[in-house]
Amino acid sequence: MSQNWTAEIRTEEGKGASRRLRQADKVPAIIYGADKPAVSVSFEKNFITHAFENIDTFNSVIDIQVVGGEAEQVVVKDIQRHPASNMISHIDLQRAGTSNIITKKVPLAFVGQAVAPGVKIGGLMSFLQPTVEVRCLAKDLPTAIKVDVSTMEAGGSLRLSELNMPEGVILTALTHNNSDYDQAVVSITKPKRKG
Repeated sequence: MSQNWTAEIRTEEGKGASRRLRQADKVPAIIYGADKPAVSVSFEKNFITHAFENIDTFNSVIDIQVVGGEAEQVVVKDIQRHPASNMISHIDLQRAGTSNIITKKVPLAFVGQAVAPGVKIGGLMSFLQPTVEVRCLAKDLPTAIKVDVSTMEAGGSLRLSELNMPEGVILTALTHNNSDYDQAVVSITKPKRKG
């Protein structure tokens, strides 16, 4: 999923400059990576607040038109929030050109819980990992990885190596060639026997 944002170049640096930006309803940000110099920018606060209401924003390639600069393709690497108001106070954006390999945490989207045989007989399904770390080209970055649990039996579990990954997307945990990293992402307990 691609999004289009507009940013302005920041000419002043430092905490005082960032505070003045926030008072003017702007959010400071930095664009870095891809062996190019970092660029300090700012966004309209209202736009950013609405953009991050969509959870997919964290795993989307964002096209940024930089007023007074060049267009950039980025992914959100980190956001800082104000401790009291929870408003976004700063955004770190990593360049994500078509040839850039990026590493990012992606949520797991579990489907089919209600029809899983293990759940139907009274087993309890436990989701052990809400996210996984992936490595891929920016253009291949999924907003979520679908995990079908509809056939899981009681006492069973599903491991990282059993996930159906989109083409070009690698789980970083499985690159270590060590089975200890192949952890379960979901399991179903056996129902307790009555009596």
